Amino acid sequence: MPTTHLICLPFAGSGASFFKEWQSVAPEGLQIVPVQLPGREERFIDAPHTEAARAVEEIHSGVLDQLADAERIAVFGHSLGAVLAYELMHQLSVSQPASLSRLFVSGSPGPWNGREHRATGLDDEAFLAQIRAFAGYDHPALAHPEMRALLLPMLRADVQMHENYRPTSEKPLDVAVTALRGSEDELVDAEQIAQWRDATTADFRTAELDGGHMYLADDAESLLRLIATELEPVDAR
Repeated sequence: MPTTHLICLPFAGSGASFFKEWQSVAPEGLQIVPVQLPGREERFIDAPHTEAARAVEEIHSGVLDQLADAERIAVFGHSLGAVLAYELMHQLSVSQPASLSRLFVSGSPGPWNGREHRATGLDDEAFLAQIRAFAGYDHPALAHPEMRALLLPMLRADVQMHENYRPTSEKPLDVAVTALRGSEDELVDAEQIAQWRDATTADFRTAELDGGHMYLADDAESLLRLIATELEPVDAR
């Protein structure tokens, strides 16, 4: 089976380091391509994006060199990363149409369904409380005042980008889509995951893995095995 380059897009507040560790547990034939957005880790001094369309333009131009020799391309994104992945796949459908294999969207309603409750504009304590409710977890670094002051601008930018997101096209993809969730996710239910059916004219599947909203942080190996299986030809599954 040819190697598949799996482009991995960050959820709100995360960086590329979250995905870099995945390569060590990835099945054979899966090459992890982590994307680093500005405002975090080695790009800390760069201003973070607040508009999804601009973020995806940068992501697209940044990954093209890494995909020059790619036989197959797939894209994965969780929560904020899911809508960024959807937009990126639209751009790759123009620049790399022959190589595209599948889009994996995780922990997110369909792209036309925004949040009813917003965190943008709230004071710090109310903002962080809303983020805990959205994400179902609390990053330990936010308990430390100095780290909180460093991380809040990037986290606020990510949340604003997610809350203001609107699809750039009403046209569905012609690329296969798998929509994923944790089986105990209290934030995104199975019906919301199924909304992604309307995002493609090609094959569509849903899948659940053990865990809550952040299941991917607890068991990356199971997730990557599922992704590898989904990338196999239908008659080989």
